[in-house]
Amino acid sequence: MIHAEKKITYYPKKSEKVMQTIQREILYIGTKEKSVCQQLVDLRYSYFSVPNFSKAFYWLENQLLSGSELPVAIISDFILEEGNVFAFYNKIKLNPVLRLIPFIVMAQEGTRQDKIKSLKIGIDDFYMDSIAAQDLSDRIQFLHSFKKLTADVRPKPHVSLSQFMPVFRMPLIKRLFDIVISSVGLIVLGPLFLVLAVLIKLESRGPVFYVSKRAGTGYKIFNFYKFRSMKIDADKEIKDLKHLNQYAGKGGDSSFMKIENDPRITKIGNFMRNTSLDELPQLINVLMGNMSLVGNRPLPLYEAEQLTRDQWAKRFLAPAGITGLWQVTKRGKGGEMLEEERMELDIVYAEKSSFLFDLIIILKTIPALFQEKTS
Repeated sequence: MIHAEKKITYYPKKSEKVMQTIQREILYIGTKEKSVCQQLVDLRYSYFSVPNFSKAFYWLENQLLSGSELPVAIISDFILEEGNVFAFYNKIKLNPVLRLIPFIVMAQEGTRQDKIKSLKIGIDDFYMDSIAAQDLSDRIQFLHSFKKLTADVRPKPHVSLSQFMPVFRMPLIKRLFDIVISSVGLIVLGPLFLVLAVLIKLESRGPVFYVSKRAGTGYKIFNFYKFRSMKIDADKEIKDLKHLNQYAGKGGDSSFMKIENDPRITKIGNFMRNTSLDELPQLINVLMGNMSLVGNRPLPLYEAEQLTRDQWAKRFLAPAGITGLWQVTKRGKGGEMLEEERMELDIVYAEKSSFLFDLIIILKTIPALFQEKTS
């Protein structure tokens, strides 16, 4: 048995009556972002504070072996005296119980590459900017619910993690259909791929394909392929164009990003987008198994990380797809579509997903391609 540390700082120091109402405990690792945890106290949290990763793991292991309650979340600084958080998290996720605890990193000194790496290895959130206490609380509750971690029901170390986390399992007939269609499509469309590649290179410098990180089924991150339809480094201009976002509305904000008459799009890119030819390389994703022909669109990481509300989690429990329900329902009406409408359609697909439903969507996709695309 591992003995507990002699002293662990515990907050808040309140009356016994108030303390009895506090049931949500957080483990905080570090010193730089302690104010974040102190703000959560007002939202009826308590927290343990340890200065480094060694003491954090020591305490977590002791809690686990003694059968004591585990924290509802771990909040950590990105850099401590032992280095960055990645090595510590990789150690945590080896344990089938500890890996179910929501893990959030506060990293004002972090970079975009650090963020991409953290999400790729499984860290739940990586905040480079400040976040309101209520938003952080909402996120913790969402992750806690999504990862199925409660104080009363914990998986035993020998039990498979998949028994406690909701996952989408691809039906065999759907996967076989995807393999056949994507293989035939790549062979038949090979000459068209070559023509489009030449046209892209003739108009602007840069690669033929646009490759980005996307979050698909179960938030799994993968490389997403499209023909490049924008000028180079278009992603860097997103902040300057947020006010043109169709989904946000006047003075609003949105998890999705879509701009009418986007100034970053090239001439050949505009043609490919209007005819959906830019989507053809996703047949490679389908063949690799990252996507399906039909499903919910995989989201850029900056969009996926904002979908923290419990009611929207189900959209990630469906396959990522080239086409889907909202595309055939709202094609040509993008300027009228609200963010909630799109996500509700994603959830409807997740609930009704079946091979027959996929075939219906595919049949509806064909005439939808000939409608004017504004979304």
